[in-house]
Amino acid sequence: MGKIVVSQNVSLDGVVRDPTGEEGFNRGGWFTQIADSDRAEWAKLELAEALEAEALLMGRRTDEWFAERWLSRSGEWADRLNSIPKYVVSSTLPAPRWSNSTVLTGDVPDAVSKLRLELAGEIVVYASAQLVHALLEHDLIDELRLTVYPVVLGAGERLFIETPDRMPLRLVRARTVGDSLVYLTYERGSAK
Repeated sequence: MGKIVVSQNVSLDGVVRDPTGEEGFNRGGWFTQIADSDRAEWAKLELAEALEAEALLMGRRTDEWFAERWLSRSGEWADRLNSIPKYVVSSTLPAPRWSNSTVLTGDVPDAVSKLRLELAGEIVVYASAQLVHALLEHDLIDELRLTVYPVVLGAGERLFIETPDRMPLRLVRARTVGDSLVYLTYERGSAK
């Protein structure tokens, strides 16, 4: 059975909105405000994650964003991202833009549950805040990987929104990335 892994860049206060500053959010662009050495270490981490993944799962806007930026690139990381199987959750998308992609339609929890049964490895979710919220609501996330950026934004769309119940997590790994980022890995389950 596949394992749903949410891999997110977040501010210290949990904001995921407009990390690159391209959406016009007045507090956006926080992703780009780290040192080049930190970004290089982050890229190594992301490459390793992509190499281990069985597939990517994303929403329509994420498919469009990644396709625009990665299809023209080459190199090990780009080659992996462009070739890995991708599943795009959308009720409006006739055809995904990014290579090697399949559209998942219908009920999100059902579609993702079926995908988990079909695949054996990690199904990694990048960005896709609306999709992540739906996965959280329906208890479909097995692991959270959070790269925490050293900035408090004070406003903006957050990774965690109101949930119908508590969500116990267990920290399984914590490490620094470069000089200023923190990489946290949580699994679902009771905190001990």
